[in-house]
Amino acid sequence: MTDAPIIDGHNDTLLRLLDADSPISAFENGTQATHIDRPSAGEAGLGAGFFAVFVLSDEEHDLVSTADGYEHPLPDAVSHDHAREVTYRTLELLARLAYDVDDFRVIRTLSDLDSCLESDTLGAIPHLEGAAGVAPDLANLDFLYSAGVRSIGLVWSRPNAFGEGVQSRYPGSPDTGSGLTDEGRDLVRACEERGIVIDCAHMTEQGFWDVADSTDAPLVVSHSGAHELCPHSRNLTDEQLAAVADSGGVVGISFHEPGLADDPDPNAEVAVETVVDHVEHVAEFVGVEHVVFGSDFDGARIPDEIGNVTGLTEILTRLRERGFSDSDIENVARENWRRVLAETW
Repeated sequence: MTDAPIIDGHNDTLLRLLDADSPISAFENGTQATHIDRPSAGEAGLGAGFFAVFVLSDEEHDLVSTADGYEHPLPDAVSHDHAREVTYRTLELLARLAYDVDDFRVIRTLSDLDSCLESDTLGAIPHLEGAAGVAPDLANLDFLYSAGVRSIGLVWSRPNAFGEGVQSRYPGSPDTGSGLTDEGRDLVRACEERGIVIDCAHMTEQGFWDVADSTDAPLVVSHSGAHELCPHSRNLTDEQLAAVADSGGVVGISFHEPGLADDPDPNAEVAVETVVDHVEHVAEFVGVEHVVFGSDFDGARIPDEIGNVTGLTEILTRLRERGFSDSDIENVARENWRRVLAETW
């Protein structure tokens, strides 16, 4: 068995490259400024990844200490006009990378995905992390689809026209606010009609259940963790994990240290074994067919033992040491993502 290729469910590499002096050269030749570049992805055996389009908030509120932990107040909504401009500019950058960088392409179809997994080509699945760049009346959704967008997270951890994102809090329940708006439900249905993955990451618990009630597609949470192991508000309860499994969906385990560490210190560090703990919990509770990687490379504080994308192979090694079989590891590394994409697209 070989560990390669791997499908990873979430990265913010485009955000890091967007304002770089020479983004094409940095990505093509390697850079210390990002967790993912073309050379390191090849070394890691990364076959495909969900490359996020993300719009920074106008102003981030400072972390607040609480009696038993911490919380991040929700940032204000960003304007649709600004979010649309950043979204289009980021998708343009991705198109330039695909044109200029050897063995790198945008994935739009299952055939594209399989071509990448069967070769040395790295594939990028365009994903919107928060749908603020989507017009509330969905007027530009078909344009975004034609530009390659095949996955949309309706919210990030702030409000927009489609719903309210979960407030980041430890300890805390994911039940931090309201769910989807009428526009949000319309967007869920429109995504299902077009074959766009609906990503429930960063949703409140109510938003998660609203999505579950609005679609027959497999439920996807691209980057999160197990609330049972770390009671952070961004993590999924066992009830939510069961709903994902019942739908045939997947949960991507994020490598973001605050979402892994059962610790009231927001700066607590974790070992790679903690990532494996979260993978193992989901696998044991609902089945190995429903857990995948959702690293959050370039958008999170990653354990030192992982470092960058090349650390993916270390996680696979630790899973094997825990008793995961070759077929189990193939499922976690790529087959579970491929199954859900085949059903959704």
